[in-house]
Amino acid sequence: MGDVLAGFQTVWEFDTDSMLIRFERGIRTPKLLQALGERRIPFEALSGVEFAVGKRGTVVLRAVPRPGADPLMDAAGGQLKEAYDPYRLVLPAERETLADYYAERIRESLCPDADVPAEAHLVSVPPAPQSFKAYDGKASFDGKAISFRWFWTGASSEKWKVGDQRFRIDELTGVEWRSPESRGSAGTAPKEGSAKGAAAKGGAAKDGTAGNGTGKAAPKGGGHGYLRLLRRSAENEPPGRPDQDPAAVVFGMGYGLVHQSLPFAAAVLEAVRASSPVPCAEGAPSSNRAGAPRRDPADIAERIRHLGELHTAGLLTDDEFSAKKAELLAEL
Repeated sequence: MGDVLAGFQTVWEFDTDSMLIRFERGIRTPKLLQALGERRIPFEALSGVEFAVGKRGTVVLRAVPRPGADPLMDAAGGQLKEAYDPYRLVLPAERETLADYYAERIRESLCPDADVPAEAHLVSVPPAPQSFKAYDGKASFDGKAISFRWFWTGASSEKWKVGDQRFRIDELTGVEWRSPESRGSAGTAPKEGSAKGAAAKGGAAKDGTAGNGTGKAAPKGGGHGYLRLLRRSAENEPPGRPDQDPAAVVFGMGYGLVHQSLPFAAAVLEAVRASSPVPCAEGAPSSNRAGAPRRDPADIAERIRHLGELHTAGLLTDDEFSAKKAELLAEL
C-alpha cells in the first residue's frame, strides 16, 4: 500500500504484506505504548479489523490479532484497557470515510487462515534482557532463564525460606500475568479463577492473592497483579497464592507496572513457545539454582540476619532456620 494513516498518538504505515504501528512519545501516550515504541504487524497475524464511532467526535479502527499470533496480547489475556491497546487507532470523525477505506483494504489483505489460531508467534516483542521490580522481588530474564531475587521488605516468609529462584526456559510451559488494573482488583484481592493468563500449552491456572505474609503493608494504590511462571514439573499441582509461590512475583500500582511487567511476560512466553521442550530424566531434581553466580557476602549476611528475625518471630522453626542458614553460607 505504501500509505500512512495518522491518528491520535498512533500512526499506521502500510506495506505490501504488513503494517508498521508507531506510537508517539508524550505525556498523553500511555507508558505501555511508549515502551513498545513501534511494532511490525504482518497481515497474516490478523483475523480482521473493526470500525466504530468513538467518543468526542472520533472514529476508531482496531486491527484484531489472531489468537496465538502475538505473545504480548496472549500474555495480556484480554485485561488491557482500551487506551493501552496497541492495535487501536483513534482518528478525528472527519476521517471516517478514510478510516472505512483502510479497514476494507486490510480485510482484503488478510490470509485465508485468518479465522484459525496461529501455530507460531508472528509478531515480535521486545527481546531479552529484561527486568522489572515487583513489590516482593526483582524479576530478570536473560533470554535463557528467569531469576527472582526477593526483597526483604516485601517478600513473604515462604519465599524467604526457599530463597532466590532461577528457572530455565525449558522448565516452563508458559506464563500467567494479571494486571493490577484489571476489573475486580482495585482495593481487593483477585477472586479465585479470575483473569487467566497465557500458557504455551493449555490454559492458565486459577488463583487468588491476599496479604504478603510479612506483616508489612501491601502495595499501595489499588489491587494486586502478579506474574507467575508455569512450571512443567508442577502441571498437575494446584497453584498457591502468588505472594507465597516462589514461581511468582507480586506487584501493585507503582510496583512492576503494566508497561514493565507485560513486555517481560510476553518475552518469556515467546521464548517458551520457541523452545523445544526437553523432558527431564525421571527422578532428576529440578535445580532452580543451576548456573547461579556466587553471592555477595554482604548480601548473604543481610539475608541471614532477616532469617534470624523470622526465627525470633516464630515464623521459622529451629530446623528450618539452621538448614537455610547453612544453605546460604555454602554459597560464599
